Amino acid sequence: MRKAWIVATAAVGAGMGFVMVLVVGVYLVAGNLAGGIGGGSVGLAKGAVPAAYQTLVQKWGNLCAAINPALLAAQLYQESGFNPNAKSPAQAEGIAQFIPGTWATHGVDGDGDGVRDVWNPNDAIPSAASYDCELASYVKNAPGNPTENMLAAYNAGAYAVIKYRGVPPYAETRNYVKTITTLAKSFAAPVTRVDPSKQAAAAITYAQKKLGTPYLWGGNGTADQGGRFDCSGLTKASYDSVGVSLPRVANDQYNAGPHPKREELLPGDLVFFSDDLTNSRAIRHVGIYVGGGYMIDAPRPGAVIRFDPIDTPDYFGATRVTEDGAKALPTSV
Repeated sequence: MRKAWIVATAAVGAGMGFVMVLVVGVYLVAGNLAGGIGGGSVGLAKGAVPAAYQTLVQKWGNLCAAINPALLAAQLYQESGFNPNAKSPAQAEGIAQFIPGTWATHGVDGDGDGVRDVWNPNDAIPSAASYDCELASYVKNAPGNPTENMLAAYNAGAYAVIKYRGVPPYAETRNYVKTITTLAKSFAAPVTRVDPSKQAAAAITYAQKKLGTPYLWGGNGTADQGGRFDCSGLTKASYDSVGVSLPRVANDQYNAGPHPKREELLPGDLVFFSDDLTNSRAIRHVGIYVGGGYMIDAPRPGAVIRFDPIDTPDYFGATRVTEDGAKALPTSV
């Protein structure tokens, strides 16, 4: 919340050999690849920010050196899931979740219409960036990373950052800093190839064992559901099996890590599909990539878990799941 201190179609019988040869072959040549957010102006990953807000986030995310568009996007997603009508039990309001007292002091008229409206993203997004930069100015002389110090000031107050000469030793504050900086990687267009996932092969193995299982809307694979899944239930269970906890809904799973290009896909990447290719919040389907242009997915009622091609007109993009990325996701948006 924006306040001075925050309290956050191939045959089913293709067999194990087909998948594992793809996995081993790809990973042998993948090497130790670099990833993450580069310096300077950071581009936004395709569709990660809804099209209605992308220009605002790209512009205002460059307001000062301590922030960038991906970081600003991560904050908005963490606060409201890009919902301009969000209101929390603590009375935080709008897409940036300002509480009234903070808005009265730090809200700006971003669109120049003479009104500072917390419910209007054209005001609230510039205000979020402006507030971040103001906090950064308060702690600019503190040692350490300016962005991390700004986020710490957002969470614990500028005085704490100045007192401890950097991010203070508060578990909540350090967790907040890590959460936002990690989540920002999901909103940034990668500037280099993305590191392979350590848990990918085992997640694929889990999914492959479910081939032929009938689809169930809302299915999580529990005994009372006959071990059946829907699309995001299957991908969640596949990564749960290797200790990585994903959100239940496909459009939130999209933010569990950075986004490799189509030609850079590796087995274990999650692949997403949507009727709106400009907005990750509109994603409606997900599968787990196995290589060779195919995924394992639970496609629809009346079908079974199977191999399907990914190169369809509704292909949205992919996510390389990371443990830190999954942990950084908000529990509800």
